[in-house]
Amino acid sequence: MLPIKRVVSKQLGELLVESGIINRGQLEKALKVQSEKGGLIGKILVSLGYVKEVEIAQALTVQYGLPYLPLDNYEINPDIVKLIPENVAAQYNVIAVDKIGDLVTIAMSNPLNVQAIEDVELITKCKAQVFVSTMTDISNAIKRYYSGSK
Repeated sequence: MLPIKRVVSKQLGELLVESGIINRGQLEKALKVQSEKGGLIGKILVSLGYVKEVEIAQALTVQYGLPYLPLDNYEINPDIVKLIPENVAAQYNVIAVDKIGDLVTIAMSNPLNVQAIEDVELITKCKAQVFVSTMTDISNAIKRYYSGSK
């Protein structure tokens, strides 16, 4: 697994400011919270109510050149989902959405989590193709497909 390379060198917060989603003051407040408590800047911005999860996911797609996949109305073959054990899916907030040959397509909210991608590749014995989705979309899909409540 090669590390995911940025196609845009700007930080996520800078991209959000430039696109007018947040202002400089909101970014500075979020960075202060991050320096005090740690955590991902996108998650902090959402928790502060400055952005929606989908805006973070779409900014990540711009930043890293990865495709965005909204899962709310996406039907996934349950056999594909089960390629990743539920505990791994929940731990990394990742779900398998498709498999063609030895390529498994996964949706994840943090495409920078190289450990998660490597673990998925090891478990599935496939190369992973990464799509970005929101944390909520993936959590809902995990509940839906692993609990069997369709």
